[in-house]
Amino acid sequence: MSERRVHRVIQWGTGNVGFHSLRHVIRHPDLELVGVHAHGESKIGKDAAALCGLSEETGVIATNDVDALLALDADVVAYTVKAETRPHEVVPELERILASGKNVVSTSMIFLIYPKHADPSMREPLEKACSIGGSTFYVNGIDPGFSGDVLPLTALQLSDQVEEIRVQELCDYSTYEDPEFTGVSFGFGRPADYTPPMALPGVLRAGWGGMVQLVADELGIELDEIHESFDRRYAEKAFDTPMMHVPAGTCAAVRFILEGRVKGRPVVVTEHVNRLRGDIAPDWPMPPDGRPGVHRCIIKGNPDVQLECFVLGEDGDHNTGGVQATALRVLNAIPAVCEHAPGLISTLDLPYTPSRNLIRPD
Repeated sequence: MSERRVHRVIQWGTGNVGFHSLRHVIRHPDLELVGVHAHGESKIGKDAAALCGLSEETGVIATNDVDALLALDADVVAYTVKAETRPHEVVPELERILASGKNVVSTSMIFLIYPKHADPSMREPLEKACSIGGSTFYVNGIDPGFSGDVLPLTALQLSDQVEEIRVQELCDYSTYEDPEFTGVSFGFGRPADYTPPMALPGVLRAGWGGMVQLVADELGIELDEIHESFDRRYAEKAFDTPMMHVPAGTCAAVRFILEGRVKGRPVVVTEHVNRLRGDIAPDWPMPPDGRPGVHRCIIKGNPDVQLECFVLGEDGDHNTGGVQATALRVLNAIPAVCEHAPGLISTLDLPYTPSRNLIRPD
């Protein structure tokens, strides 16, 4: 890597993840905020600080003028909009950004965590745009992302004669205030006759299968299939959470599993258990006692290895920590992404990308 320098950033999106991404860009000494794209009319014309709860104005005003933003002298766009339900709108927008010569680090379009695994209809237009603009595109987060690439590849350095790699997110989602997207996608608060989008065949494989395929490819394993399963548990009595009201008889916990199989045996597995209350589905895997959530990697081999990752946000909440970590997984990669050759890349293409923002002792 070249010597440390300041990278000029456009923040694209100010929602769930964008709120925290914007805060970190503003406060990071090696990142300079030069532009903000906002969608909602109530946000346009406001200072970036006002959009993310900071008091000191930045002088950077939110706009929806794409031409003006792409005319800015910027190294990279931090793209954090909700995109998975509207790829036909988002892919052309990303094409335009990449073709303009701007690199992109993104927590959106999780289908592209591992570009080789992505549908060509999404991948190929973006590859062409990178070629036109000489730009680089990188998608990641905490899960999918870090938990399914960095954690297993780290744990595998300590084991041999490996039988199974299992990645888990076991998390209480009750304080994750995103009912419109996460709630609907998982089916929380809905009855058994509601089919959540994530339960539809192929949806889990598109979103999380890239993590499974990435690890398999890195190990030289040819998978016969990636098998997906989706299960729900229901509330016996109604209860309230910060995310939503959960009526009696509706979904209060979700478990999904993707198994990368060889000759019928699972070898690379990713598993989610997400609850809206800690006592729902006690027979499903749980985080450690006293912890509302964990990202865990278990290597079954010789020796067995287990790594556990806990995040806690600046407000003391684990879900805030997860959203912050999602943003920082790509923000911390900005220097490496900007130095990489043009194209769509994954974690396998990047070096170690630690934060260098150490708070110096007085």
